[in-house]
Amino acid sequence: MLYLVATPIGNLGDITFRAAQILKDCDAVYCEDTRRTSQLLSHLGIEKPLYSCHTHNERMRSEQVVAALKEGKEIVYASDAGMPGISDPGAILVSACIENGLDVTVVPGASAVLTSAVLSGLPPQPFTFFGFLPRETKPRREMMDAIAKTGHLCILYESPHRVQGTLQDLKERLGNCRAAVLRELTKKFETVYRGTLSELIEEFETEPKGECVITVLPEEESAEPNADPAGLMDDLLKSMSVKDAASCAAEKLHISKKAAYALALERKSNS
Repeated sequence: MLYLVATPIGNLGDITFRAAQILKDCDAVYCEDTRRTSQLLSHLGIEKPLYSCHTHNERMRSEQVVAALKEGKEIVYASDAGMPGISDPGAILVSACIENGLDVTVVPGASAVLTSAVLSGLPPQPFTFFGFLPRETKPRREMMDAIAKTGHLCILYESPHRVQGTLQDLKERLGNCRAAVLRELTKKFETVYRGTLSELIEEFETEPKGECVITVLPEEESAEPNADPAGLMDDLLKSMSVKDAASCAAEKLHISKKAAYALALERKSNS
């Protein structure tokens, strides 16, 4: 079996009991960075053979993993932090195992995506995760266009020295909508900055320290005062619960959540 083990995104105490046990019982650990993973294993009092498996050698390592699994060995793959395959290596390993009829499972755990969605203070459902924005102009513009079209919470990863530039690009494409920047999630100096994109741009005139996640709610201010509330609510209820549709409609229509919830119940009963 290949175990994809989610590892802590900052606080080592977030490792699960199951993950720790699997790390203890496995035959070998493949990981994105042997230095980072050795620190985690040392924290757990575990010693295992460690093999690097990162973006540049994952295809080659996948052949070794497949061979080991065919010999009956139990193999773990862990990226630096969070879930393998989500803006991290791991997908090639999974594909190789599936192609060879080998078993793969996921050991869930800490997630920067889910943590930021809830902690942002913005309507967390539905959301779309875009990972890191491309640096090249054309693909970056295309992804910005895709973000603008979602109409719901979007989550991005960004390096500290590019946070302000990305916030400026988002404001230029989306307007001055609400957003949040979450820094050093789960760590001692975890900080959440919430506000409009303009406010956040001012906040990050000085480059932050640590890893950052950006959450943004596109088209929040796009609803017209004379927009059809019933039509909007009917559209929202096609993909959301009554509670979530009411929350989203309250933001878009600039009405109270109580009024939006009453409208949601009315439209739901008439459907």
